[in-house]
Amino acid sequence: METPPPPAAPAFREALRYWIKLGFISFGGPAGQIALMHKELVEKRRWISESHFLHALNFCMLLPGPEAQQLATYLGWRLHGAKGGLAAGVLFVLPSMFILYALSWVYLVGAEVPWLQAIFHGLLPAVIAIIASALLRIGRKALKSNALWCIAALSFMAIFFFKISFVYIIFAAAFVGWIGNRLAPNQFPAGGSHGAAQLAEEANFVVLPLPVKASWTRTLRLSLTCLACWWLPVIALITWLGWESTQAQQGIFFSKAALVTFGGAYAVLPYVAQQAVEHHEWLTHAQMMSGLALAETTPGPLIMVLQFVGFIGGWQHPGILTPAWSATLSALITTWVTFVPCFLFVFLGAPHVEHLRRQPRLAAALTTITAAVVGVILNLGVQFTQHALWPARTGAGWGSMDIFVAVLAIAALIAMERFKIGLLPVIGACALLGLLAHWVVP
Repeated sequence: METPPPPAAPAFREALRYWIKLGFISFGGPAGQIALMHKELVEKRRWISESHFLHALNFCMLLPGPEAQQLATYLGWRLHGAKGGLAAGVLFVLPSMFILYALSWVYLVGAEVPWLQAIFHGLLPAVIAIIASALLRIGRKALKSNALWCIAALSFMAIFFFKISFVYIIFAAAFVGWIGNRLAPNQFPAGGSHGAAQLAEEANFVVLPLPVKASWTRTLRLSLTCLACWWLPVIALITWLGWESTQAQQGIFFSKAALVTFGGAYAVLPYVAQQAVEHHEWLTHAQMMSGLALAETTPGPLIMVLQFVGFIGGWQHPGILTPAWSATLSALITTWVTFVPCFLFVFLGAPHVEHLRRQPRLAAALTTITAAVVGVILNLGVQFTQHALWPARTGAGWGSMDIFVAVLAIAALIAMERFKIGLLPVIGACALLGLLAHWVVP
């Protein structure tokens, strides 16, 4: 079979259209979002090679913050420089910001929107299928030795059963890969392909421009710009509303949270819940869980639940402002300080990714991290599936299974894997079936 020629490099406008679409369809938390980007950018459009995508994913997994949003930012930067990174990162968040703001408002004023809940219910099986499909694809490509299979299994067991921090898992995997490549290079290979094999693989993909080189001047300029963008709004709120105001406290607290969000939203939520609910008393535990449910069923990173926390806190502790204005300002500052640091971390580290790819021992460490990430994605998928199939599950029992979600998830997975139906038709069909099920069985 003749190898297809590499596609032409996408124009910025073409990439912009994709980033806009991704912002509206990125359901399912980090696992589903990574799957969406892999299927579209690697398999369909061939803008990014498989090895480059996995190395970029490894890099983003090491950073604090939402890894899927940072992966989009890095890939946008790799395709079109700083403007591409900004476009990809901002558009990944922007649709979910407005959608979750509207849903937060509806939640607080007590209105019920059954048809919207029905659509979200129909999206749950699509998300399960997307995550399962991603695991199949990434697992087949990343787990190429018995040792890497063991790393993936151990990673899953460590985070699922023993609740070991994602940070420890990643660093342990990097150490094992570094040492393993020296002792057993066949079991801990330095990436999926190298030398002539890597050139042959990447010849089927877009020829990317040479990345910007790291320099002290670039680092200083970038750091000062991002730090100013990060902290000037917080300082302005402290000056205007006072140090003890809800918005000022949220700006400071969520800035600290942005530095410890290794491992995604699930890793930082216990810390946020403890501080926001018990210390600051911005919201209740029940409201925190409602916010997580809303964030799980809307597009965008799951860490957007922090915007909900900020919104509720601002509404219930308005200070000198009206509840509506206070909630809006709280939602904005929370989202701002959560995501602006992500651009600083990605843009500072991005020029070094290409260098890391060419270091065999470092590449082996990153390959082993990829195997551990497979286990982490499996953990996220299992957690999401449990919540979707047994929504009434408590500590005392599982409750009844949601048969509609289970059957539709299997059908969606078969549609994608067996019949190669695209993501948008699957997502649209699941949403429509959720709405029809609500009308038939109200």
